[in-house]
Amino acid sequence: MMNAPAHDFTMPLKERTTVLDWAKAEENLLERGFAKLGPLLSLAECAYFRARYQDEALYRSHIHMARYSFGKGEYKYYRYPLPDPLATMREASFKPLSHIANRWNERLSRDTRYPDAHADYTARCHAKGQKRPTPLILKYETGDYNCLHQDLYGEEYFPFQMAVLLSDPETEFTGGEFVLVENRPRMQSRPQVVSLKQGEAVVFAVNERPRLGSRGYHRTSLRHGVSEITSGMRYMLGVIYHDAA
Repeated sequence: MMNAPAHDFTMPLKERTTVLDWAKAEENLLERGFAKLGPLLSLAECAYFRARYQDEALYRSHIHMARYSFGKGEYKYYRYPLPDPLATMREASFKPLSHIANRWNERLSRDTRYPDAHADYTARCHAKGQKRPTPLILKYETGDYNCLHQDLYGEEYFPFQMAVLLSDPETEFTGGEFVLVENRPRMQSRPQVVSLKQGEAVVFAVNERPRLGSRGYHRTSLRHGVSEITSGMRYMLGVIYHDAA
């Protein structure tokens, strides 16, 4: 049966997430450390998240990046229960990503395996004392940026995370490209710039990826960030699958 196109916004968000081209995403993740998934959220859904940015009841923490030398800008971590669209994306995307993660661990000769259901993985995090939700919304204004970093939060972490651009780069901001840098052993680092459209999603490696060398697969580490916003305002939604200690 042929999958329906992911840009059919009349489909429920759960189905829309499920029918993304996860096979192609796996190819790109293995080759480059990230994969653009195409349009995921409608303009109305992007507006839903942005309109609720000031509703402090939704969030457990408000971070100003400059205070911690993370860059400039701010972000807020959601509290449980997550808003329905965010919870839906997190749960529906976890199963295909868990299968990819398990194949990555096989390549790297690791014993860790991930369950199909995100609820089961959350239970694993909580058993290790990681109980704080990590999905977040980020807000950047002119001159803001995000330094290269990794979102690990504790001993237990899922190897992928997803981000969705909530603003229109053609009319609402300039600059602010998503940047991924791969630190390759005995080689110079490789930067990659990912341009997204409003509502488009990207999935990327949190910490490292398997890289095929002459002696089989080995690990290369990755960090991600956001270049300086040169004008306007940019909102981004971050879907992180492990909880924080």
